[in-house]
Amino acid sequence: MPSHRRITRPLMLILFGLLLGATLTPLAMRAGQQLFSLSPGDSILVTCETGLGSTVSGSQARIECAQAGEPGAVSGAAVLPTPTAARQAMGVAQQPGGPLSVRLAGVRDGQTARGTLAVEAVVSGAAQARVVFALEGPQLAQHTEKRAPYFFLGDEGGRPRGWDTTAALDGDYTLRVTVTGADGQTAEASARIRVANGAASTAPTAAAILSSQSMVAAPGAAPQAAPRTVELEYGAAAHLFYLDRAAPLGAAKDIGLGWVRQQIHWKDLEGPEPGNYAWGELDPLVESVDGAGLKLLLSVVRSPRWYTADGGDGMPQDPRSLGNFVAALAERYKGRVDAIEIWNEQNLAHENGGRVTIEDAGHYVELLKEAYTRIEAVDPAIVVLAAPPSSTGITDPAVAVSDIDYLKAMYGYQGGVVRGFMDAQAVHPGAAANPPETFVTDTPSPAAGWTDHPTFYFRHIENVRALMEQHGMADKPVWITEFGWATQNSSPGYEFGNAVSYEQQADYTVRAMRWTRERYPWVQAMFVWNLNFAPLKAKDGRPLDEQASFSLLDTSGKPRPVYYAMRRHLAEGR
Repeated sequence: MPSHRRITRPLMLILFGLLLGATLTPLAMRAGQQLFSLSPGDSILVTCETGLGSTVSGSQARIECAQAGEPGAVSGAAVLPTPTAARQAMGVAQQPGGPLSVRLAGVRDGQTARGTLAVEAVVSGAAQARVVFALEGPQLAQHTEKRAPYFFLGDEGGRPRGWDTTAALDGDYTLRVTVTGADGQTAEASARIRVANGAASTAPTAAAILSSQSMVAAPGAAPQAAPRTVELEYGAAAHLFYLDRAAPLGAAKDIGLGWVRQQIHWKDLEGPEPGNYAWGELDPLVESVDGAGLKLLLSVVRSPRWYTADGGDGMPQDPRSLGNFVAALAERYKGRVDAIEIWNEQNLAHENGGRVTIEDAGHYVELLKEAYTRIEAVDPAIVVLAAPPSSTGITDPAVAVSDIDYLKAMYGYQGGVVRGFMDAQAVHPGAAANPPETFVTDTPSPAAGWTDHPTFYFRHIENVRALMEQHGMADKPVWITEFGWATQNSSPGYEFGNAVSYEQQADYTVRAMRWTRERYPWVQAMFVWNLNFAPLKAKDGRPLDEQASFSLLDTSGKPRPVYYAMRRHLAEGR
């Protein structure tokens, strides 16, 4: 059976040689140090009287106790454990049996943190779980992991990105972790952490820039650069049905994107009678995206007519009908669909069967509750997004409900119950012809027209975020599932695109990406609108359709300047 050794040192322990295939033999020993090599299945449990920091590179690990006089201090590089050897060496192998439990590794309660921490939730009693990290203190952050190993701020192949405490504001933090197993069991753990870098600055909150009178009044000043606690991911909205998917998927990868967003019409996937699902072209579409190594966000819209009050394709009357569909969707594509957006721009009449009122917001919450519960029961790894209202100040039942009024009604429904039934809020910030850094009051746009209301600006997203914070939803991240700038087109209502050149489109898009990364640490992902609609619209004889004008590819399928600008920006890591 595997050997097991306990090592206790007051100051420093350095462990070298996690060399699989060798025997467990002390190679050298001196004060405060021991060198070992391990055989497969061996493990070592290390206990330190202060706090542990460690670095793993390949098959070698260095584990170091904090210096005397600095109880709990941890310094140095992020812990980069390998998925097997290092975790065995640290004594944290996950146990599948027994009651559900969780503990935090890589951080100690009461420690003073310096450098980068790689914090892992070590779960026992569940082979698969949903793990939610919530950081509370001078800055707030939330991160959800749905696949082991469960690292705070995510991982790539078992390698954590780590929390860079040197970029955090000084002060006392509490990191809480809540684990939910597939059977509904929960477990919690927490650690108090002090960050002491000597930083004197304070981070502005979105609530500080929200007008108390009206959402037409804008922020008083542009938000300053703020520490980012969650890595920003990028994607593009695409149309991948009934075409050669290799070209658009290859383009997405060439740009450096990690996601694609595909809208699906529920009414096309269920019928001719209720409960009969015909997946058709969606099967090879999902397979193609998965095979390309890209993550997939599906946006669900358009009910079958037998589920709606008027026989149209708006939101269904009975939430259970939507729950049945998304549960079947999650089951069929388990492990290959990474996120599901429950409807799209639901405050618009044409997205809701031709009519919309403020009361529809409560019904939408009921739909979201059912969809979220059913998806989580099938595959808790799927990120469930609350749908993005269209950015508009118009309230007319035949046209729209103001996005802010709609969100207020959503967040206030049943005392804010929606908080427990969404992983993130999706947002579609407007832009018209306005540069991304401008706003209606403090930095007016130089554009002609479409400049006198917050919803014409990319920065309107700050008003949405402020509303979330007012309703106790600061722990929920934002996903921008559509953003971009129209160019020349012939569609009524999109005339602002005629004032934007291809070069300006490229410039504004990259500036929006940089602005978001530097000033909106609560944004977790952003999807450009759109990847490949121009060649598709050209085939339909509509090369100047507004959807074509946003495209990264031109009508012949060749890259526009925005394509190259995004690729350069992402390659440079800015």
